[in-house]
Amino acid sequence: MTAETAPDRPVLRVGTRGSQLALTQTGTAARAVAAAGGLEPELVTIRTEGDVLTGPLSQMGGTGVFATALRAALLAGSVDLAVHSLKDLPTAPVPGLEVAAVPEREDPRDALCARDGLTLAQLPAGAKVGTGSPRRAAQVRAARPDLEIVDIRGNVGTRLARVAPGDLDAVVLAASGLHRLGRQDAITELIDPSVMLPAPGQGALALECRTEDAAGDAPLAVGLAAVDHLETRLAVTAERALLTRLEAGCAAPVGTYGRLRGGELVLDVVVADPDGSRVMRRGGSTAERTVDAARELGTRLADELLADGAGRLARLTL
Repeated sequence: MTAETAPDRPVLRVGTRGSQLALTQTGTAARAVAAAGGLEPELVTIRTEGDVLTGPLSQMGGTGVFATALRAALLAGSVDLAVHSLKDLPTAPVPGLEVAAVPEREDPRDALCARDGLTLAQLPAGAKVGTGSPRRAAQVRAARPDLEIVDIRGNVGTRLARVAPGDLDAVVLAASGLHRLGRQDAITELIDPSVMLPAPGQGALALECRTEDAAGDAPLAVGLAAVDHLETRLAVTAERALLTRLEAGCAAPVGTYGRLRGGELVLDVVVADPDGSRVMRRGGSTAERTVDAARELGTRLADELLADGAGRLARLTL
């Protein structure tokens, strides 16, 4: 036990995946919650289905491959809190559980990590770009149909390593993950959202606990309330409401970007054909800064997209 450890503080058991990125971001979130609530954080590593399976993530049978085991641990009482990457969390609620806090979002943009410091526009025709995301693949194809998309898996370090020796010319990763791991040096371009909209919830974390632990003045509830960030919660609520209405999983070629601008909540959306040949864009805003208004904004834009054939375009299961 270190000198800084307070043995009389209640232990907060925090469930996490075992990847370097998951451990890093969970540790940061757990320390913040624990400090605000007067708790002692203890990370509990949980192996998820997404960590075990080796095929393309987009073909793993729907959403939740990274979340189910963490949620089961919460319901079983073996952990008190689970930290998810919000973009990997299914939109359907689980009875007995609640996303009680959404901390301030990291940079939501996608990042290009290319050989020789090149940007997406500068890559030569035929260059091989690695990504495991149908959303990223579709938007790269829309912007640069002359590039070759290579489906890849693995952690951040594994993906970056494929660029250096020449196997790939570039990979597209979440800027937030690179920042959290201290790998900003690998970024050759932060891709503008006008070219590539991020995944719903990208860059944000979801702190989930049992519903009965989320309210009142118990230490965990106090800690969670302290780290919840309203601006981020409004943005991701709009993004996820759109995803819910589209009935699209986290692997669908759907990009969204919500943010506060000039006092309004603004939401931009793209739905793409997986081959990038056609894209459909929509945008909207609301002056009301409430969770209900954010949810209504996302739902309204989804309805507009569906009326214009977005389900067929993106080959969603509707």
